[in-house]
Amino acid sequence: MRTLKYAILGLINRRAMTGYDLMKEFNLDLVNFWYAKHSQIYPELKNLTAEGLITCETVLQGKKLEKKFYSITEVGKNDFLNWLRTQDLLEPTPKDIFRLKSYFIESMTKEEMLKQFYYQLDQRKEKLEKLETTMAQHPYVKVISDIFSSEYGDYIVLKGAIMRERTYVDWLKQCIEEVKNF
Repeated sequence: MRTLKYAILGLINRRAMTGYDLMKEFNLDLVNFWYAKHSQIYPELKNLTAEGLITCETVLQGKKLEKKFYSITEVGKNDFLNWLRTQDLLEPTPKDIFRLKSYFIESMTKEEMLKQFYYQLDQRKEKLEKLETTMAQHPYVKVISDIFSSEYGDYIVLKGAIMRERTYVDWLKQCIEEVKNF
């Protein structure tokens, strides 16, 4: 399944976008649960256009700058909505290099273990702080509006990311205490 296809269709379903606009969305809003590289997005846009799921309109800005705006077609909208309505099986656990290293912790010294755990803890706390700052500024938090808005979807995914990071931080703190007490 080409999941990137549906991420792009979903974004373009909200409004017409340029490739640059899509990259910004992936780097700002979707980054907490999904990512795509520049080198993946543009070929997918070409495929979606060839499949008739989106259209491309070139707009002249200024005297020379051309921008390509992508819009979803009715066929694309129906494909996207059908994908949204399907129920998915549970995905395999995402890869986590640090947890893999932790699995083989017996090969480290106590000092190396603590160094690894503290380093991860600092990174996770920083990530959690950024997420909580984003949440504090989120428009949905300030004005409870409509569950049928794009802000609500962003809000619930952000809330899940915060919960995930809090749990990871708690786990790291417990590991540090256990290692320190040996």
